[in-house]
Amino acid sequence: MTKITIKRPDDWHLHLRDGDMLGETVPATARCFKRAIVMPNLVPPVTTGALAMEYRSRITEAIPPGQSFEPLMTIFLTNETTPQTIAEAKALGVTAAKLYPAGATTNSDAAVSQLDYLQGVFEALAENKMPLLVHGEVTDHHIDIFDREKVFIESKLVPIVDRNPDLKVVLEHITTKEAAEFVLAASDRVAATITPQHLLLNRNDLLVGGVRPHNFCLPVLKRNTHQEALRKAVASKTHKIFLGTDSAPHEKSKKENACGCAGCYSAWSGIELYAQIFEDLGILDHLEAFASINGPKFYDLPINSDTITLEKSAWQIPKEIILPNGRPIVPFFAGETVAWRLVDGSK
Repeated sequence: MTKITIKRPDDWHLHLRDGDMLGETVPATARCFKRAIVMPNLVPPVTTGALAMEYRSRITEAIPPGQSFEPLMTIFLTNETTPQTIAEAKALGVTAAKLYPAGATTNSDAAVSQLDYLQGVFEALAENKMPLLVHGEVTDHHIDIFDREKVFIESKLVPIVDRNPDLKVVLEHITTKEAAEFVLAASDRVAATITPQHLLLNRNDLLVGGVRPHNFCLPVLKRNTHQEALRKAVASKTHKIFLGTDSAPHEKSKKENACGCAGCYSAWSGIELYAQIFEDLGILDHLEAFASINGPKFYDLPINSDTITLEKSAWQIPKEIILPNGRPIVPFFAGETVAWRLVDGSK
C-alpha cells in the first residue's frame, strides 16, 4: 500500500501552551486534526469554565485562514474544585476535566493532593457526562519513577473506577504493560490514549549513549517489555485505545537544560509517525479507527466526514523549528526520516 485516505483524525491529548506559542502549535495541529482535547496546565491553570472559554478564544484566533479546527476544552482539577465548578463548566461547553496528581508533570504543582476529597466532583462529572482525564502517576518520593504509573493504577485509579461506575475515564498516555492490561480488562467506560513516542521508543532511547533531553517526557519512557506490551495492545485493534499525541512544546533552551522540561513536540509529524508505526505492526487498516473513530465514539461526538490522505513518501523531520518569538524548538524525532507524508489535509 502506497497511499491511504482516512476520515480526518482528532488528537485526544494535546498541549498548545499560550501566548505567542499558539502561533506555532495551532497551525501545526490544524494541518490535519479536526478537533483536539486541549490540556489545561497553563500558568495559572485553567480551573473554571470561564477561564477555559477565554483560553479557547485565544486558540481560535490563532487558527490559520481557511483551516477548520475545533479546540475541545478541559478544566484543571484542584483541591478546591466543587460539583458547582463542574456544572458551570459543562454549561459553558467544556468537554472534560483533567486530573493531575500534584507535581506529576509540567505546571501541575497546583493540582490535586487529596483524591479522597474529590468524590463529589467525580459524581458531578458523571452526572454532567464529562469524562475524567487522568495523568496516572503517583508522586511519592519513595516510589521509583518507573513504577509510578503501576502504583497509581493499583492504589488510586481502581478505587475511583469502582466507586463511580457511570463515570467515563481516560487513562492518558499509557506507558506500561499494567496500564494496557487495566484498560483492556475494564468496562467500556474506561479508555486510554497512547503517544507516538511510547510506541516508538523505550528508556534506552532516553539514556543510552547520553541523556537525550528531547525524548524526555512524563510519564517517562519505560523498558522495552512495556513498549512491546503497548504495541501488542494497539495491534489487537481494540476500540478502547485511541490517538493522543501528548504533543508538548518547550523551547530548545528549556529542554537542553540542567533541569530540562518534560515533553515531546510531535504536532508536525504525529499522524505520519502513527502511520509508520501501524505499517510496522501490520495494522495499517486499523489507523482510521484508532485516529478518527474510537475517540469520537467514546466522547459521544460525531465522526468527521472529511478526510486526509497519506502517501508512502520518505521525508525528514526538521532539526529545529523557529517559534514566533524567534527562538528554536526541537521537534520529536528531529532529523529522522519518516516513511509516510501527509499530502492532503482537509480544510
